[in-house]
Amino acid sequence: MAKLVSLYNHPTDPAAFDEYLHATHIPLVKKIAALRSLEISTGGVFTPEGPAPYHLVGVLSFDSMADLQSALSSPEGQAAGADVANFATGGATILVFESTQV
Repeated sequence: MAKLVSLYNHPTDPAAFDEYLHATHIPLVKKIAALRSLEISTGGVFTPEGPAPYHLVGVLSFDSMADLQSALSSPEGQAAGADVANFATGGATILVFESTQV
């Protein structure tokens, strides 16, 4: 399995971020071929010590790294990636990795 994790920093307008995420960005992401699942955090994001510097965490799952890379380079993946700048006013960190269940 391959994962893409988006760590969204706190935006300047959290309500506008959330509205745009649900109305526009998530529908774009769901158009990406080979996407197996899409998860987003609910409530706050925390570390064991307390609040984290993130407003929201998104996790996209694919069967393989090849599927993930193909998805990101597709027109739908490019559109979703370009869209992040339209609402993530606090910035975002994107992580990509392969995973296995242990």
